[in-house]
Amino acid sequence: MQALQQLEAKLNTLGIPVRRDVPLALHTSFHIGGPITLMVEPTDENQLVQSLRAVKSSGVFSLVLGRGSNVLFPDEGIEGVAVRTTAVREITKDDNLVSASCGATLAEIAREAQKSALTGLEFAHGIPGTLGGALYMNAGAYGGEMSQIVRTVRLYDAKRNEVIMLTGEQMEFSYRHSCLQAHPEWTVLGATMALTPDDGEAIEARMQDYMQRRREKQPLEYPSAGSTFKRPEGAFAGQLIEQSGLKGCRIGGAMVSPKHAGFIINAGGATALDVRRLIEHVRMVVLRDHGIELDPEVQILTAHLAR
Repeated sequence: MQALQQLEAKLNTLGIPVRRDVPLALHTSFHIGGPITLMVEPTDENQLVQSLRAVKSSGVFSLVLGRGSNVLFPDEGIEGVAVRTTAVREITKDDNLVSASCGATLAEIAREAQKSALTGLEFAHGIPGTLGGALYMNAGAYGGEMSQIVRTVRLYDAKRNEVIMLTGEQMEFSYRHSCLQAHPEWTVLGATMALTPDDGEAIEARMQDYMQRRREKQPLEYPSAGSTFKRPEGAFAGQLIEQSGLKGCRIGGAMVSPKHAGFIINAGGATALDVRRLIEHVRMVVLRDHGIELDPEVQILTAHLAR
């Protein structure tokens, strides 16, 4: 606790906004999670790098948090610090290149691209996560994904205490994967995406089509972390779960969506334990019925792992 107090004092000296005992449930799309000791909220990239440098030198448990759209935090909360990136959200354009900071949402970037009559980001319209999280997991939908458009990524390397640059190829993208998952010392600062000129009205029409599909097929009216499971090879997770009769299956406040079985939703008052138990139940039943082991797409953090 002394290290956290010293870190808080240092951040205050640097003029970086920091709050104590912030409920993580307020900053995740699942609306689940206890308090974290410190939440640091840098307002620009310089403050973000200063925050990451200070957190690294403190030695306390830390995590980087965007909009929390693909994460499940523990009910007990976390003794540590979250560096929240959502205020670091600059978006710029140079010909067919769009550059954005890590805290910009995919939806915001897609909208800016459409205004500039640039195609390639329509799939991201309606995805609530930030650019940082999208790069971490190679987010995608409707046949598009980040790997198709990323030209370069800027990262802060906490081990080397410097900013580095990777090309799209060096990011080692694959399905819901990037090299960032093997390098916790790296934090996304921003990226440049190469898009293609197209008719702005046609781009808008595609974006609206994708958004309408989401409204019709996904349980957007409930808190969730999006698709709960990765797509298994040669199959679809939601289809397997539905075939096992699990639509509407409920443990506590967590429920397999009756609208789309690939989503576990917070149907009201769900705890992280409810969600974890339901995930394991679904995995067990699908393995029994289909011989396929589902791999969670949502990032699950427990109090044990945070220590």
